[in-house]
Amino acid sequence: MNQQPITSLKGIGEKTAKLFSKLGVETVEELLHDYPRAYDAYEEPVPIGNLREKGVFAVSGQLMKTPSVRRFKNIQVIITDVRDMTGTLQLTWYNMAYLHNVLQMGQILVFRGRVVKKSGRLTMEQPEVFTPEQYRGVMHSMQPVYGQTKGLGNKAITRAVQQALLQRQMEREYLPEELRSRYELAEYNYAIEHIHFPADKKELLFARKRLVFDEFLFFLLSVRRLKEKRQDLKSRYIISRSSEVDRLLASLPYELTGAQKKVLEEVRKDLESGLVMNRLVQGDVGSGKTIVAVLALLETAMNECQGAMMAPTEVLAKQHYESITELFETYGIEKQVVLVTGSMTAKEKRLAYEKIASHEADIIVGTHALIQEKVHYDRLALVITDEQHRFGVGQREALGNKGSETDQELTPHVLVMSATPIPRTLAIILYGDLDISIIDEMPAERLPIKNCVVDTGYRDKAYKFIAREVAAGRQAYVICPMVEESELIEAENVLDYTKILREKLPAGITVEYLHGKMKGKEKNQIMERFASGEIQVLVSTTVVEVGVNVPNATVMMIENAERFGLAQLHQLRGRVGRGAHQSYCIMVNCSDQDGTQERLDILNRSNDGFYIASEDLKLRGPGDFFGVRQSGDMEFKIADIFTDANLLKTVSEEVNHILKQDPNLESEEYQPLKERLDIYLSKSYDKLNL
Repeated sequence: MNQQPITSLKGIGEKTAKLFSKLGVETVEELLHDYPRAYDAYEEPVPIGNLREKGVFAVSGQLMKTPSVRRFKNIQVIITDVRDMTGTLQLTWYNMAYLHNVLQMGQILVFRGRVVKKSGRLTMEQPEVFTPEQYRGVMHSMQPVYGQTKGLGNKAITRAVQQALLQRQMEREYLPEELRSRYELAEYNYAIEHIHFPADKKELLFARKRLVFDEFLFFLLSVRRLKEKRQDLKSRYIISRSSEVDRLLASLPYELTGAQKKVLEEVRKDLESGLVMNRLVQGDVGSGKTIVAVLALLETAMNECQGAMMAPTEVLAKQHYESITELFETYGIEKQVVLVTGSMTAKEKRLAYEKIASHEADIIVGTHALIQEKVHYDRLALVITDEQHRFGVGQREALGNKGSETDQELTPHVLVMSATPIPRTLAIILYGDLDISIIDEMPAERLPIKNCVVDTGYRDKAYKFIAREVAAGRQAYVICPMVEESELIEAENVLDYTKILREKLPAGITVEYLHGKMKGKEKNQIMERFASGEIQVLVSTTVVEVGVNVPNATVMMIENAERFGLAQLHQLRGRVGRGAHQSYCIMVNCSDQDGTQERLDILNRSNDGFYIASEDLKLRGPGDFFGVRQSGDMEFKIADIFTDANLLKTVSEEVNHILKQDPNLESEEYQPLKERLDIYLSKSYDKLNL
């Protein structure tokens, strides 16, 4: 595997390497596994008279004039016209002054870009420029579209990938030929090359199938490895039932639902069984998983043991810490809760570590910082990962190992909480190392969210509705699929949308934005300001999908809803409806494609995540993966548990077959696979700095 730094590629210096680092790419291998987000099909040029707005097209024609250069504030605008037999089209470029000297009146060229309507006239913005011969060379091909960052566009990334493919050494094939033949899988090197540069859709599907198969294979082999390590493992931590837990249950101002009681009973039985618990609690957004987790932590603390709860974001960790502390103070429970996060000062961390090591702390809440080497526990008996789908197999194992590296009987109990609505058949495969409990009932006091799917013409009404909710003291989220404008993908973006809302909404309403490219500290500050009510409207990417609980937020408006998978839309919708006030979800459908409205109507008529997931599986067939990723939640770069459900089941059966034949992968046939699996596992630990 090519672990050379990305600077070993021609034309990539330290400055460009820093930009790649923002995308999580530091080595040549990471670049080759940074798969395209989408593919651009270079179609035949369209007659200008047939163009329509809101689409990417190519046109071929003659330049009617030498481009003029205009200046608006700090932006240079280049404008010219192109004409063919059917009409004339205006072409516009921003901050590309050099084109003034390149483009000359009378030239016959091909232009490809997005067509929009401005001042009643169709205009092509930021088009690529080709000679007719150059365009013939790319016509009908599928060009990759990568995740980008400011200063590093698609062309630069594409060139770097081409360089990496030219310079790379061929990898040793690690799947037996018989296996590849049986499942019609591409050879690994072919798959890596053609996932980036497929000649057509058929080649793309062939390459993708192999890479998806591999991701599922390594994931499931890892899960089976965990299961074998943990199965029937005796525990020295026998957590007896505590009257304090029963007292708290009786004192709460609400009664647990039947489903919550059933799951709590399953957890309590596990804790007192004398065997190490490995249990997944699946529950829809708002079904009340957290109180079950808190009761399990309290039971552990009442047995003079420590319990740890790990959240995916600092803001959520802090909220859990505050809510548990407040609950204990309200009901006179004398157990100390400690918070550990990455952004704490060195002094704060040291104090927290001392309290944990001395057992002054009974319950520890935090982020990934909980599994760093400096944290030493005293009788750590229970580990809970909140929103498990943000943590992989490696994190699960690392947390389990924190109890004792030397004595297996000191391995802590593990409780995994997931709000991802995965159908049970898939959950059994994906969480094969865990027993599964499901909270399939919503608390009676929770008001169902009111949903509507609208087209773009509804936006102004939506803005007025948001303004009314804010005037009533509520807050709103607006979700956009993009961070900033893209030349290649037509969708609303966070930065421009924030400006629009600041203009459209009444003065005095604070509108801020949030996206994944912001620094952690900056993200935390924005989320804390939103949670405190200082920000009324938050424009964000899906980074808010997990990570915060704002009961006062009552509106979720999702732009380009057609670009998200149903499971993800349901997770986003779950950010509202957490308080006493009626909540609303407005999904803006910007597409007129067949089937889009049908898909979104599933969400419109139901708030049940498990129903939505099963309906989505029926609607989406294998290979239907263009445009939407359903489950960016598991540790998969290319595989999707919904789209690829059939292949997931196939790989699961194959894993059973392989391990039945050769449990330790010791045979000559599986030796290359074992070596690759070891690399996969070591990398999951490297990510954790363990």
